[in-house]
Amino acid sequence: MNRRQILALSLGSLGLAACSDKSEAPAATFTGIDITGADYATGFSLTDHNGQPRTLADFKGKVVVLFFGFTQCPDVCPTSMSEMAEAKRLLGPDGDRLQGLFVSVDPERDTPEVMKQYVSHFDPSFLALYAPADQLPEVAKSFKIYYKKVLGASTTSYTMDHSAGSYVYDPQGRIRLYNRYGSGAAALAGDVKKLLAGA
Repeated sequence: MNRRQILALSLGSLGLAACSDKSEAPAATFTGIDITGADYATGFSLTDHNGQPRTLADFKGKVVVLFFGFTQCPDVCPTSMSEMAEAKRLLGPDGDRLQGLFVSVDPERDTPEVMKQYVSHFDPSFLALYAPADQLPEVAKSFKIYYKKVLGASTTSYTMDHSAGSYVYDPQGRIRLYNRYGSGAAALAGDVKKLLAGA
């Protein structure tokens, strides 16, 4: 092959690459950690604070943000839930397409009644999901989340150590993002907006 043929082939390859780049839409850049295609946190079958069985299919068409915590948490949980509520507000009319979910890691104290009052404080559309004590370890394992009871001065004054991030699902119910604790409401709202737009 002579020099002229090699040059022609090279230029042809560049032309194909350029055409290929133009035809592909740029990938969305998220603030949260992109975990699209993960083999964990893929779904759930739990009961909400109204006693209704719930799965991800119930929220098709919405972006679901799911957080594990407990109602007596002094800082991480209220901060995360407040950010979720603020993100919904920042979305304006699209806020109705964000579904906040709270899963308790403290089934001993977090009864459905307690959880209903807790999540309603942040947003009346948010739902709390309940896993009985004997099922919680399996649920936690399927989401790769950590939780542990930390005893206090008495048996009733314990607290809970737990993972602090949130899982974000697209409107088709697919796991897409892990939102780190403290990322802020604006960052979460931006990611939700991109998912609602089909990213």
